[in-house]
Amino acid sequence: MPRIAVIPGDGIGLEVMREAVRVLEAVESRFSVGCELVHWDLGADRYLRDGVTITDDEFRALADDHDAVLLGALGDPRVPGNEHARDILLGLRFRLDLYVNYRPAVLLDPALSPLKNPGAIRLEVFRENTEGVYVDMGGTFKAGTRDEMAIQEDVNTWKGVERICRAAFEHAHTRGRGRVTLVDKANAMPAAGRLWRRVFAEVAADYGDVDNDAMYVDAMAMDLVRRPGRYEVVVTGNLFGDILSDLAAELVGGLGTAASANVHPGRHALFEPVHGSAPDIAGQGRANPMGAVMSAALLLDHLGAGEAAEVVEDAVRAAVAEGVRTADMGGSKTTEEVGTWIADRVLT
Repeated sequence: MPRIAVIPGDGIGLEVMREAVRVLEAVESRFSVGCELVHWDLGADRYLRDGVTITDDEFRALADDHDAVLLGALGDPRVPGNEHARDILLGLRFRLDLYVNYRPAVLLDPALSPLKNPGAIRLEVFRENTEGVYVDMGGTFKAGTRDEMAIQEDVNTWKGVERICRAAFEHAHTRGRGRVTLVDKANAMPAAGRLWRRVFAEVAADYGDVDNDAMYVDAMAMDLVRRPGRYEVVVTGNLFGDILSDLAAELVGGLGTAASANVHPGRHALFEPVHGSAPDIAGQGRANPMGAVMSAALLLDHLGAGEAAEVVEDAVRAAVAEGVRTADMGGSKTTEEVGTWIADRVLT
């Protein structure tokens, strides 16, 4: 029986995760997937109460005793340094070596896009998740003076680049996607660019059924707005992937619908909506639960329950089509009303 650690986190995380759990319970009633949901108390409340972010024993339990983690959102103004969020989220990513950050952007309804004529959009971003500038390698010199110098290193290894490129091509190969696009800034960052392009070409040679090309990140940002339907699978580094995946999400309806997976294939996986904890609207019933629900669908697919995942995705599409939406999508429904409608649809 798969064991899923459910971590609501902070702010609207508690609200959207409640609806994601409601949908998973509906899935269980219909499909008998056999998932055991284990609720974890990790977040700002626990940190402020006990002074603990996450312990080594808890890391080990999440890694060894659970098949996946479903996370709501982390971040609370009562913890201005975000120590708990950094320790929990980045700790899980780095300590569990979740090197694949997978961000699908699928247009559910053309009316949701800010583009005039968006066409069909199904873009999947594979972002390297454990290297780049996010390793926080660097430092400052003469801090606080007019001569202050700040250095932030961009770390790229052959191993890290090869495995994220291979994950992107393998996904394209197994899911029938026709092209993988590498995004970099090789003209301005030649050392990293040479590594990425060489490894990308080596991996591409193993997948003759998948076309490939490369784009500079600035050109890619412009072209995503101009003709997003041209792209299928994108693979890129940590920083560029962070930016482009948010842009892609906005093109298909906003961060409220965006789901993500952080995966080490064959070992560990963490699924989360990407909208953040939004403390300014927490407790008001305004949060969009669709990103959390779609993250639950990614989790189901990861566990091999593909039919159940498709039913959840179809229920979300139906909710959008029938106007069952929160305010960020032009609707008037509450978080709970949207989640309940989707769960009921799953049961039908």
